[in-house]
Amino acid sequence: MEKNMKYQFKRSSHICLPIAPISLFRKWWLPLIILLFFVGQACSDDSFPVSKETASSDPKFEWFTYVGNDPIYHNLTVGEDEYINPINAGFYPDPSIVRVDEDYYMVHSSFSYFPGIPLFHSRDLINWEQIGHVLDRPSQLPVDGLGISRGVFAPTIDYHDGTFYVLNTLVDAGGNFMVTATDPAGDWSDLIWLDNVGGIDPSFFFDDDGKVYIMNNDAPAYEPLYDGHRAIWIREYDIENNKSVSEAKVIIDGGVDITQEPVWIEGPHMMNINGEYILSAAEGGTGPEHSQVVLKGEHPFGPFVPYENNPILTQRHISPHREFAVEYVGHADMVETQNGEWWVIFLGVRPYDGIHFNTGRETFLLPVTWKDGWPTILEGDETVPVKLKRPDLPLSEKPVPPANGNFTFTDYFDSPVLADYWIKIRTPREEWWEISENGFLHIKARPEGISGLGNPSFIGRRQQHAYGSASTKMIYTPEKPGDIAGMVAFQGEHYYYMLGVTINERGQKEVFVEKSEGDNKGIIASVELGENTENIYYLKIEARGAEYDFFYSLEEDNWQSLYQGADGTILSTTKAGGFVGTVFGMYAYTVERN
Repeated sequence: MEKNMKYQFKRSSHICLPIAPISLFRKWWLPLIILLFFVGQACSDDSFPVSKETASSDPKFEWFTYVGNDPIYHNLTVGEDEYINPINAGFYPDPSIVRVDEDYYMVHSSFSYFPGIPLFHSRDLINWEQIGHVLDRPSQLPVDGLGISRGVFAPTIDYHDGTFYVLNTLVDAGGNFMVTATDPAGDWSDLIWLDNVGGIDPSFFFDDDGKVYIMNNDAPAYEPLYDGHRAIWIREYDIENNKSVSEAKVIIDGGVDITQEPVWIEGPHMMNINGEYILSAAEGGTGPEHSQVVLKGEHPFGPFVPYENNPILTQRHISPHREFAVEYVGHADMVETQNGEWWVIFLGVRPYDGIHFNTGRETFLLPVTWKDGWPTILEGDETVPVKLKRPDLPLSEKPVPPANGNFTFTDYFDSPVLADYWIKIRTPREEWWEISENGFLHIKARPEGISGLGNPSFIGRRQQHAYGSASTKMIYTPEKPGDIAGMVAFQGEHYYYMLGVTINERGQKEVFVEKSEGDNKGIIASVELGENTENIYYLKIEARGAEYDFFYSLEEDNWQSLYQGADGTILSTTKAGGFVGTVFGMYAYTVERN
């Protein structure tokens, strides 16, 4: 995995210079001595110059490799007319989709990670290339000091009259807003706070008569009858002047049958199909009882009648102990292709043991069938398949890196900017990272801990497989006890594993594994390294479903086991709570800067 070196100096025991007259030498003796010094320095080592190779208390990383190796894909044969689920593996929840002619755009929740709201493009609905983030400026994402599962909740994306719209909620950071763009891959506007729209999960509905409506989840119009009792509200909205033009009205109270005390009706979407208004929403909470329901009315303000065969999507009645278990399904968004097919994207999770999952809520794709004017997705005991026939659309090229299936991908940091799949914890207020011209990612060590509510020096990418690994080559010299650099498998500020390099009180370098599970945090393995004059470290974290292994090496491909069989279930939402998935990343910390 070594890269080709851009610069290399050969060792030489002689320096050959032309003979000059004594008078000329006297005149130029100082410049010649200086020249001899620097030439000698350059020729004294057969590696990079000191400024490009010597490690420092701020680590630099030469490459980062991610490997996905889920057993379900090992012997899976996928035909040219088939695709596999999930279409966007790993922590990409709450999908929303819009079609513009032959182009499809999809966004996801990102909570307190920066940049916010990852944005993807596709032309075939199965190969999705990330083209950026909607919220990529610190001014757009004020999530400072928030827990990792606060911030960006459930964005929706729409397009109307040449403008793209994303509506979203910044939980604990301002409420509901919209941003706009004419080019989704370009710059999005600053936040435009919505007029008097509370709750969460706002979405637009553009009707055929030119009227515009906003729907959202909020408390009912009276004191809630039970825990989780919510409602879907609607109001007519003036986009140009950013204000409500009608009173808000409840169109779903509690859910499709309030006598059953349904919880967390949310994520509303509305469609006008041949003059009938189809209202789709998630119900049951984003856990084991999650589902998608539909209702129908003759006006955007209702009244709405629920489909007798609701829910149209759920897996809560099927045992999770099966080969390809996809649970928690819901929060769906439907789209009609230019060829007249209907498809739906939705979130789901893939537990490796029926209960725990570390990859977070992922995005899946299924066809929609219309029956008697109602959209249907899964009926009876039908389960989400691992593969099925793909949409009738021209096949696009696979994205790099892939979005699903098993793969191996290495980032050599040979671009001057970080790739779109790299994310940071909360909003950075200074640029503490840099990619150098010779292809190293430099991370500034700062006194911001991974377990705090600040913006630590951490750059990560999502864990997209239950079975896989992340590894890196790091050059680093800790200067004092408390200096740390290495890798973290991060689920939340209180649930993570750290594989780090530090210097102990005896002045000895050591590599260690730290485990954080709630209020319990401590070192579970460590080893002193002795003399390591190269200051080069290879680090690897390997996931095996419910267990994680940690390896290190002082030379390439000579892995030494530091700890095996660590409890991986602490990196699952089931134990850690919240709404995110595990992120593998590089990290640096120092107690204080000089």
